[in-house]
Amino acid sequence: MLKELTAFRVYFAGICSLIVTVGVARFSYSLLLPIMQDSAGLTESGGGWLATTNFMGYMFGVFVAASMHNLHYKYNLHRVYLLLSVVTSAAMVVTTDIVTWAVLRFFAGVCASGGFIIASGLILKWLVRHNHRAELGIHFAGAGLSIIITSLLFELMLGLSADWQQQWLALALLAVVVSIPAWLWMPHPTAGEQQGEVANDNPPSREFKLLMMLAYFCAGYGYVVSSTFIVDIVERTEGLQGQGSLAFLLIGIAATPAALVWDRIARKTGYVKALLAAYCLQAVGIILPVMNDSLTVVIVSALCFGGTFIACVSLVLTMAGKFYPSNPAKFMGTMTLSYGAAQIIAPVPTGYLAEYFGNYDIGLYVSASVVMMGTLFLLGLLRLESRAVAKKLVVN
Repeated sequence: MLKELTAFRVYFAGICSLIVTVGVARFSYSLLLPIMQDSAGLTESGGGWLATTNFMGYMFGVFVAASMHNLHYKYNLHRVYLLLSVVTSAAMVVTTDIVTWAVLRFFAGVCASGGFIIASGLILKWLVRHNHRAELGIHFAGAGLSIIITSLLFELMLGLSADWQQQWLALALLAVVVSIPAWLWMPHPTAGEQQGEVANDNPPSREFKLLMMLAYFCAGYGYVVSSTFIVDIVERTEGLQGQGSLAFLLIGIAATPAALVWDRIARKTGYVKALLAAYCLQAVGIILPVMNDSLTVVIVSALCFGGTFIACVSLVLTMAGKFYPSNPAKFMGTMTLSYGAAQIIAPVPTGYLAEYFGNYDIGLYVSASVVMMGTLFLLGLLRLESRAVAKKLVVN
C-alpha cells in the first residue's frame, strides 16, 4: 500500500509539474492569443513571433537539460522552473511592449522543458529503480489535464468579464497552487542514480537515431501550428465565434487519456507502428478545419489532434528512455531538440501566411504535409527494425 501511495505521489507531482510548466507557461498563450489581439494590439505576425520566442526558450531549456549530467542539479533546476512559470505569467500584465513579451515568453518556454524533459527523466528513472513499468503515459496525462484546467479557468474568468491582464494573473495564481505538490513530491535522485548505476544502456544505431529525429521534427511542426493557432482559427470561422476555447478544451479532454491508450497500443504493435498510426490520425485532425468549417468537424478535428499530439511525445520519449535508462533525459533532450526546432520554424511563416491570405488554410496544408512526410521516416525505422530482427534470427 505504501509503495502504491508513493507511486501516486510521484505521478501526481509529474502531472502538476506539467500543468505549471506546460499548461500555464506554454498552452495558456493559445487561449489568450485572440483576446490579446483584440485588446492589447497584438497582430497575427506578432503572435507568431511570440510563439517562436517561446519555443526558442524551450529549445534552450532542452539543451540545458541534455547537457547537464548531475541529476541533483536537474532536480533543483526543475524547482527553479516552477517559480519562473509563475513569475513570467504574472509579468505579462505589466506591459504591452512586444519585445518585453518576447523575453517573457522565451523564459516561459525554458520552463516548459522542466515538465517535459527534466520531470520526465526523474520520473522514468524512479519507475525503473522501483520496478514499475517504464512508461510515461500517466505522467503525460498531465499535458491534457493542463489544457483542460487552463481552458476552464479561462472560461470562468471570461464569465467574470476579466480582461487579458486579469487572465494572466489568474493563471499565475493557479501556477502557485499547483506548484506545491510538484515541488514537494518530485522524486529526488539517489546517490546511485546520480552515478548512472540504474541500468545498462542499449543505444540504437546512428541511422535509427537520424530517422527518429527527422520523424520527430515533422511531428513537432504539426503540433505547434495547431496548438498555437487553433483558438484563433476557430474564432475566425464564420458562425463559430466564441467556440475557440471549446475546441481547446476538447483537445485537452482527448489528450488526457491519450498517452495511456497509445502506451497499450504500442505494447501490442510496437512503438514505431503505433507512432505511424498516430501521425496519420494527427494529419487528419490538422487538415479537417480546412475541408469543412462546421462545428461538428471542428470537434472531430480537436479530438483527433488532442488524441495524438501528446501520444507522439510520450511514445518517442519513452523509446528514448528505454535506449538510455541510465540517463533518460540526455537522449530525451536530443530528440526534443529536433521536435523543438520545428516549433521555432513553424509559427512565424504560419502567422505571416494568415496575415496575407486572411486565414490559416495554407498554413494548415503545409503542417499536415510535413506530418505525412514524417510517416516516410517512420517507415524507414520499421525497415531498420525488421532488418535487426532478421539479423538476430540468423545469429541464433
